[in-house]
Amino acid sequence: MHLAYPAVLAVLLFCVGLYGVLARRNAILVLMSVELMLNAVNLNLVAFDVWLRDTLHAGQALTLFVIAIAAAEIGIGLAIVLMVYRNRGSSDVDRLRDTAESRHDAPSDAGDPPADREEKAEATA
Repeated sequence: MHLAYPAVLAVLLFCVGLYGVLARRNAILVLMSVELMLNAVNLNLVAFDVWLRDTLHAGQALTLFVIAIAAAEIGIGLAIVLMVYRNRGSSDVDRLRDTAESRHDAPSDAGDPPADREEKAEATA
């Protein structure tokens, strides 16, 4: 087997993933693009392991490690995206901001006693 075939396929996969990360605004599509990039790396690791005829199969062992890390990353990433979507109604990457920014920008009545809230409501009415 020539090394060029899986290497070219890996480059194409990585480029599609990189385009997806840079061009997409949906957080789930960005996560899918990161997975494509990791799969391109895995393809390179296995191809070079076979080409070098490594007796320890280090490339394949490293591929299993990358798959485990990718599974953990996608699990945590999807949980974060779902919580952001529930709270904000959108998973658009451009519209996401730090939660600390939104707390300081918006006026908060959470620390006021109920009587103070009623007085503020009457004063604004």
